[in-house]
Amino acid sequence: MGYGPGWPRVRSRQHLTGLMQQTAPQIPATIIAGYLGAGKTTLVNHLLRNNDGRRFAVLVNEFGELAIDADLIESDEGDLLSLSGGCICCSYGSDLMDALIKLSDRAADLDGLLIEASGVALPGGIVSALSLLPDYRADAVVVLADAETVIEKGQDRYLADTIRRQLDDADVVAINKRDLVSAEALAQVLTWLEAVAPEAKTITVERAEVPLGVLLGARPDEALAEGGHGHTHTEVEGFTTIKMIPDGTVDADALATALVAPALGVVRAKGFVRDADDNMRTVQIVGRRYEVTEAPAGVQPGLVAIGPSEQLDSDGIQALVACFTHN
Repeated sequence: MGYGPGWPRVRSRQHLTGLMQQTAPQIPATIIAGYLGAGKTTLVNHLLRNNDGRRFAVLVNEFGELAIDADLIESDEGDLLSLSGGCICCSYGSDLMDALIKLSDRAADLDGLLIEASGVALPGGIVSALSLLPDYRADAVVVLADAETVIEKGQDRYLADTIRRQLDDADVVAINKRDLVSAEALAQVLTWLEAVAPEAKTITVERAEVPLGVLLGARPDEALAEGGHGHTHTEVEGFTTIKMIPDGTVDADALATALVAPALGVVRAKGFVRDADDNMRTVQIVGRRYEVTEAPAGVQPGLVAIGPSEQLDSDGIQALVACFTHN
């Protein structure tokens, strides 16, 4: 795991990243956090309705708190809900570890795990729990922030510590309800977050409609089959996906280090590249973290990157891929 140039070295962040390195890369888990009212319930229901054929599990503190839309529930088995599209939802109450252990038997054929944290939970604690279980890999921490109230609550004498620690743990901060504030107020939130959460990538959304690719990452094998070399398309309004097929061997570590530069606007990226020794490598980027590992057998070269359309530098990204590709 690594960081891009100029990444601030914060002790709590180093600790969090160390824990994420220790976990075996089997079931990728995304932690969805944020203070009460930020939009986590709306986000989970949105993902279940727009799962793009992916099958995933959702762990929630209490079913009553999450309020999954009734028409998404196919059956109720007590602490387990079977959901449309082959997804499942489990309640963990006060025992997250026990729920994770039970879920691992059911989750082998799922594309990923979403953990919806309680409004006052710290994501770093959930990453710590995941690090103790070899069946899981902490993939990303996404924290929702209410555009209308995050600054006020982040400066409140009673709430500020919790909110700032949540934001400090984030790989991606999704500023929700951008449509409910003025452009000036949104700019103030963005400026405030640059100071409070300098290590996170920030996106803005309405109605908690965070793209699935941001939450669970890209699927380069499927995405690349849809389009040609260098093809780009918008998956969700306001977000662009770039698909590339490197024509040669690639310096994977150098490319990953370069792609996390803030100016490029990449929020998530994943792909497979062939190195100079003819070995396939997996490149993964979330926020400002990157990881280069051995690729699964049988994969083909290809990279997919996603980010906000107004921030994603498509030309710059493709130029970097070309720069680190050798024929």
